[in-house]
Amino acid sequence: MSRQMGDSHRRFLQTMMVNGIVDEQGARTLYQHCCETHNTQYAPDKLDEFIDTINSKLQPMFMQIRKGMSEDNGQQYYALVNMAETDVTRMSSDYADNELELFRKTMDLIVGSENGKASSTDILNSADTMTSKKLKKSETEHLLNRLVHDKWLSEKRGEYTLSTRCIIEMEPYIRTMYQDQVKVCQICHNIAFQCQICENPTCGIKIHNPCVARYFKGRSEPRCPACDDFWPHEIPEVRRPKSQSRR
Repeated sequence: MSRQMGDSHRRFLQTMMVNGIVDEQGARTLYQHCCETHNTQYAPDKLDEFIDTINSKLQPMFMQIRKGMSEDNGQQYYALVNMAETDVTRMSSDYADNELELFRKTMDLIVGSENGKASSTDILNSADTMTSKKLKKSETEHLLNRLVHDKWLSEKRGEYTLSTRCIIEMEPYIRTMYQDQVKVCQICHNIAFQCQICENPTCGIKIHNPCVARYFKGRSEPRCPACDDFWPHEIPEVRRPKSQSRR
């Protein structure tokens, strides 16, 4: 496939700039739409090559469309990433300094937890320890809603996790800032927060829940892939990706 940037590539990039992140099915549907709209060759198995062509033109601008996995469901996502800014300062145009401080504190809570989650109560309490202008409870709640809306955090039943977008975009920052706390999944080798942990004290590897489901599927006796100890956790079912994706 040609490495020349064409109108189909530009349309794809424009949509990524608007959405920030799309799941794999959404990216494939968008790829097909862009090729058909501009009457260019469409090869279903060439999505990554198509994106590589875009990335070759984005490189001088320190931008990249990067692929990553959702810790929640195991689906693959594509996100448009600013390579020049690898930390929380990339959000400074949208958030005030005290809002960014609370986001950092929320990241601290999530990364430092055993299950990759932080409760709304813990986040509200951390707001009391801020060094910049303190946020009222209502302001903190509004900020958390904005962070979820902007796809930096995810929320379920009052518990917050780092979103797929956040992990893909801020991976270098996370690995640098939390290098003593962050581990990678034994199976997919991506950063692991929401995961199962081997209970052997000399092992302690982490495996994402979706990776656990896929790795142990069909095995009569689940054993740790690193130390071969019995894997005592409940094995989740493999979740099928949605056939249709919102775009």
